[in-house]
Amino acid sequence: MREYLFVIIIAAVMTYATTPLMRSIAVRVGAYTKVRDRDVHTIPIPRLGGVAVLVGFAAAVLAAARMPRLRQLFESDEIRGVLIGAAIICLVGAIDDIKELDWLAKFGGQIIAAGVIAFHGVQFYSLPLGDQVVLPPFILAGLTILAVLVSTNAVNFIDGLDGLASGVVGIAALSFFAYAYLISQTYNPPNVFSTAAFIAAAVIGCAIGFLPHNFFPARIFMGDSGSLLFGLLLAAATISITGSVVGADVSTNRVAAILLPLVVPLAIFLLPLIDVIWAIIRRTRAGRRPWQPDAGHLHHRMLAFGHGHRRAVMLLWGWAAAVSLGSVSFVFFEPLVAGAIFGVMLLTAAGLTIWLPRAVIGDRRPRPIPHTPGSDIRDVGRT
Repeated sequence: MREYLFVIIIAAVMTYATTPLMRSIAVRVGAYTKVRDRDVHTIPIPRLGGVAVLVGFAAAVLAAARMPRLRQLFESDEIRGVLIGAAIICLVGAIDDIKELDWLAKFGGQIIAAGVIAFHGVQFYSLPLGDQVVLPPFILAGLTILAVLVSTNAVNFIDGLDGLASGVVGIAALSFFAYAYLISQTYNPPNVFSTAAFIAAAVIGCAIGFLPHNFFPARIFMGDSGSLLFGLLLAAATISITGSVVGADVSTNRVAAILLPLVVPLAIFLLPLIDVIWAIIRRTRAGRRPWQPDAGHLHHRMLAFGHGHRRAVMLLWGWAAAVSLGSVSFVFFEPLVAGAIFGVMLLTAAGLTIWLPRAVIGDRRPRPIPHTPGSDIRDVGRT
């Protein structure tokens, strides 16, 4: 565990220290997020924060390569492949942060980055559907690329409020780390040092280091360079652990052993997945293309419901923690105990979401959110 704590600290310190530099560079090259009708911020904000995240992740990789117990991970090409893929997708995102690439160019960059990590061994080799199900290699490679595309765009879609995406990613990475660390203790012989656990630990550090600069009021946005990068790293951790886990590693309960290896990784990333799936459905039903932006995301709905900026972010963090950490509790505890924990967390998140807009705390009432086109639920689909 000490090795992973060191990885988290290295990633956090390097990301935190590099972010102000990237903000200065963004100002010089004109990499700003313009104010659009669907946006919440009212002034242009510099972006390119994702490059600082890449520096933090690369620093964690270099540090791990010199640590005796983590060095074994570099006997394969997996982490090198993830680093190369991360650099590619961050470069594509950085160009978009500066020059606004069209969707097809960004999509192509995502496919190339996904192909790189798959070529270096980070791919599905089987699917945990009860027993391990082995499919033809080209299908598994296609599923790997699809997982990266879904993950990168899910993080991109949810990056709409200051600190929201970095917080949700940090919570997801923490859940993945707990899941991977626990599962690896069941191996014969036990070995807690795995690619999935390392990537998750590094992402935790990067999110911690970036969040102080990005929380409301944000001084810098991660931009596509950050959202695409975080999405790829989470996908790499998910693919690495999902393709190597069997039901017996997760639970001695037969039903849990069948369901958890597939359900837990999906549940950990459920909030961004819901947002991207609902966005596709919503836009298609409105006669729009799935990639055309609107103001109907989860964070827009939280604002329309009456929550302020900070509170909307923290409540969505709470929902992410309830779903991801609650699902992982089924691996740590007996089903009844885990179910109770999961239920309490969900009820708490739901109760706060519904009650707080109506609550009067002392003499303070919730500050009303200025209406912008699409900020009200009734306007969704018309903007």
